[in-house]
Amino acid sequence: MARIPSKSEILDWITDNPSRTAKRDIARAFGIKGAQRIDLKRILKEMEAEGILRKRRSSYRDADKLPPVSVLQVLGPDSDGDLLARPLEWAGDGVEPAILISLRESDPALSEGDRILARLTETPKDDHPYTGRLIRRIGTSPQRTLGVFRSGSEGGRIVPIDKGSSKEWLVGAGETGGAKDGELVEAEHSGPKGRMGLPRARIVTRLGDPTQVKAVSLIAIHQHGIPDHFPADVLGEAEKAKPASLGKRTDLRDLPLITIDPYDARDRDDACYVKLDEAKDNPGGFIIWVAIADVAHYVTPGSALDQEARKRGNSTYFPDRVVPMLPDRLSGDLCSLHEGLERACVAVEMRIDVEGNKLGQTFHRGLMKSQASLNYQEVQAAIDGAPSDKTAPLLEPVLKPLYAAYEALKQARARRQPLELDLPERQIVIDDEGHVRSVNFKERLDAHRFIEEFMVLANVAAAETLQSKQRPLLYRVHEEPSPEKIEQLREVAVASGLVLAKGQVLQTKQLNRLMAQARETEQAELISMTTLRSMTQAYYSPENFEHFGLALKSYAHFTSPIRRYSDLIVHRALVDAHKWGKDGLSPFDVENLDATAKQISDTERRSMMAERDTTDRYLAAFLSDRLGAEMPGRIAGIVKFGVFVKLDETGADALVPIRSLGREYFDYDADSQTLMGSESGMMIGLGQRATVKLVEAAPVSGGLIAELVSLDEQIMPRGPSKKRGKPPRRKMSASKKQAANTKRKLTRKRRQK
Repeated sequence: MARIPSKSEILDWITDNPSRTAKRDIARAFGIKGAQRIDLKRILKEMEAEGILRKRRSSYRDADKLPPVSVLQVLGPDSDGDLLARPLEWAGDGVEPAILISLRESDPALSEGDRILARLTETPKDDHPYTGRLIRRIGTSPQRTLGVFRSGSEGGRIVPIDKGSSKEWLVGAGETGGAKDGELVEAEHSGPKGRMGLPRARIVTRLGDPTQVKAVSLIAIHQHGIPDHFPADVLGEAEKAKPASLGKRTDLRDLPLITIDPYDARDRDDACYVKLDEAKDNPGGFIIWVAIADVAHYVTPGSALDQEARKRGNSTYFPDRVVPMLPDRLSGDLCSLHEGLERACVAVEMRIDVEGNKLGQTFHRGLMKSQASLNYQEVQAAIDGAPSDKTAPLLEPVLKPLYAAYEALKQARARRQPLELDLPERQIVIDDEGHVRSVNFKERLDAHRFIEEFMVLANVAAAETLQSKQRPLLYRVHEEPSPEKIEQLREVAVASGLVLAKGQVLQTKQLNRLMAQARETEQAELISMTTLRSMTQAYYSPENFEHFGLALKSYAHFTSPIRRYSDLIVHRALVDAHKWGKDGLSPFDVENLDATAKQISDTERRSMMAERDTTDRYLAAFLSDRLGAEMPGRIAGIVKFGVFVKLDETGADALVPIRSLGREYFDYDADSQTLMGSESGMMIGLGQRATVKLVEAAPVSGGLIAELVSLDEQIMPRGPSKKRGKPPRRKMSASKKQAANTKRKLTRKRRQK
């Protein structure tokens, strides 16, 4: 009779023979027959209960080891460019292993999120414990949703938080992930549709109570897939970074450079200084210095920091937190130009004449020491005659020259005529507990404007320098609006009694002239909104298609490499162009400029959507205790299902569903962006004044629902339903009737053509 093996002997056998781990294989290996199989079965059950073994179908394996054939999810490349994956079936006590994927030339390309079946080989002496060979790709990353879990007798449902989605997801009893009723969860699609045609889901992440104030930005981070945790190798590289020494850098430490930022700035990546140009050939001119943190010194091509920064593309800013492009060791310390500390920088020295024309520029890789860290309000107060103890010594030698140079640059701006869309920017103020204390519109000061002008000038200088030296770079491109969009704008202008000349090459000054015509009229808001909506979205490109909005032939982003990867690429190009070191553009950077441009253009849009959604949620929370209140605003959007009203006080957009409009049916015209009453002929169009009553505020989704109380001071009728009789005709002013008819006529003519 054979001896029953010990638990350690069984484990050793399974480890040495990963393909022969069925109970029958183990019994045969140890010569166990007959009734002894019962004892073997008992031992295997004990090992399974103790977590030593894991049963997989009819075979056993070490719980801390992966089976030889496993299902994996591709993670993407690491800092060395090696493709990694994670196991989808891991029951061990230790850290989930990262698996190195070895692809053959015949294998298909794999993307982050792909699911694959792979054959694994243990490689304990290498950096990764397993190497995987692709057997086949199973599928791409499953569709995900973010929502509130509602438990039920057979699992539960997920109610999506997305304003545009009303479809619930079914969660099976074994796929809740331990989520509790009312928790915010992230789930992925897990199979065919269930009852009532609802999709099935498996909860993969529990995010806690959605009503907690800190959940607001967390929702956006998860919903839009923004990376908010740095990998260990990225943090390790950042922590090893040391302050730069002078070396071959230009010594700018005695130059009285200062930083001017918002009072709550989280980073300081630009500094400036202005002095009179003493050259005889430039009477009344200025020398403007703009110094930018030398991020390229710390984030070198191909490093873990570089790959993570490219992946993120940019920092994302929320009212309660920032998701940075770089770890705080860099963004908040070594690459932040703090007062009194020596910091590596790339500086541009620009000469302008008395009329604001740029005469030339010289770039330096330097070492600087900021003389002062100021905010916009205290700088403006000093210029307006109320200097503080901190700004008083700087007023004559530093601050006044800044404003003098700005006066010259204003002349050049007036000649260039960039698009003058000075749109108000909201500021949501959060208290220490994370609640919205107030919603304001940011004040626009001359201190803001001159910093913007200096940054634009420095960006132009970078683009022109790299062009002249024939170096590859990423341009910031803003193409002119399409003819269709301009024709729609022209129709709105004509209907409003204004003029936008036809048949000319479109220039920003024509649009500025149109907005100036409308400035003192009831149509000012309508014209501004329509002009803004006619614009294309700016993006990054290795080819120069100019910047229409700024009316500039060449433009690149140079001034914010802490928070934009595009600027880091431009800094590296400048390093190459001036032969400052070996940390310039890599072959990968140059060969992949197109891909990088698309990547960071996409991440920029992702951040914009996440920031907008978070603002909507904070505004909904702020207004949730004012249900039933009447609020003034303007019509900001018209769609088939209703009207969006931008509220004056907060800038929030409230939806008025079309079913709640008056006592008649309204016809939607997409071309003219209007709704017309089927019986009264009443027109609802962009820019009209409106008063609404708030009836619903949903902080989790950010949705606001309202009823239209009045339009252009005319009370909206209430009473019988739309099927019960004819409502009284509302009188329209002659000018509004003419505008409405003109809009509709022009639309019909265009359709006939």
